[in-house]
Amino acid sequence: MHAVITVIGKDMVGILARVSTICAEHNVNVVEVTQSILQELFAMIMMVDISKCSVPFSELSDCLTSLGNDMGLTVHVMHEDIFNSMHHV
Repeated sequence: MHAVITVIGKDMVGILARVSTICAEHNVNVVEVTQSILQELFAMIMMVDISKCSVPFSELSDCLTSLGNDMGLTVHVMHEDIFNSMHHV
């Protein structure tokens, strides 16, 4: 089971590290990462394996959203099933 995490905001040191740390703390494996920096704008998409996540999905999402708020970033977590139904994959 997978989820997609997106992060958008002003580029700064430690974004990838802090998002990855929260994933690791909840036993979520980062499967794939793509990131870009366009001028000062940071954009990242992560595919993560949540099959062994140690907390409910909503709690993981809340932790990452809170991190985004603390860092001035927009962080969105979407379950693979929702992503697939929205994009007819």
